[in-house]
Amino acid sequence: MVSEIVLLITEWIGTMSFAVSGSLVAIRHNLDLFGVATVGAITAIGGGIMRDTMIGNTPPKTFSNPLILFVAVATSIIVFFVTYLCRKNFQKLSEKIDAVNVLFDALGLASFSIAGTEEACLASLEDNALLVITLGVITGVGGGILRDVLVNEKPYILTKHIYAVVSILGCCLYYLISVYLNYKVFATVFVLIFTVLVRLLAAKFHWKLPKIKIDKKEID
Repeated sequence: MVSEIVLLITEWIGTMSFAVSGSLVAIRHNLDLFGVATVGAITAIGGGIMRDTMIGNTPPKTFSNPLILFVAVATSIIVFFVTYLCRKNFQKLSEKIDAVNVLFDALGLASFSIAGTEEACLASLEDNALLVITLGVITGVGGGILRDVLVNEKPYILTKHIYAVVSILGCCLYYLISVYLNYKVFATVFVLIFTVLVRLLAAKFHWKLPKIKIDKKEID
């Protein structure tokens, strides 16, 4: 019962948060209404579809419970029309919009990382820690990867702000506290706060993993 409540709450938070984040990215890339709704919805449900496909839960949960998809699409459409009404001030409010986008993205990442890990546990996979954590991370970052591919950008998780690392840490913490200590509610609240906080700090202070910068002139 507790697991189902945790899953329900995190899925709804994640769905609406990622739909907002995805639709804002789509608007910045000048997509039309259909494009915004599509990118927003895929950002919200993409990771879950990947997870369900991997564990053989077909058709994916999104299609057996279409309300999630409808909420994602509706949220994206609302964001489109709110932005349309405020379009004259969109550029002036650019920094604030970016901050809102990062906040919703952080909420989506945290919520779906938890939801994916819990879904894997409910599928009786909790004895395989690596698989459970991997499925949690895929749920957390999968939609963002699809979003970036659709708008023709390098996937965010591979380039900026230790994005995937935050999800991995969150999934590991949730797994340890939830499975080994059996404190699901505490695990949910703690990991949600932890993941959102680290994601926001990474964005604010531009935390990144090391990169190798190669001078193209030297190669030529």
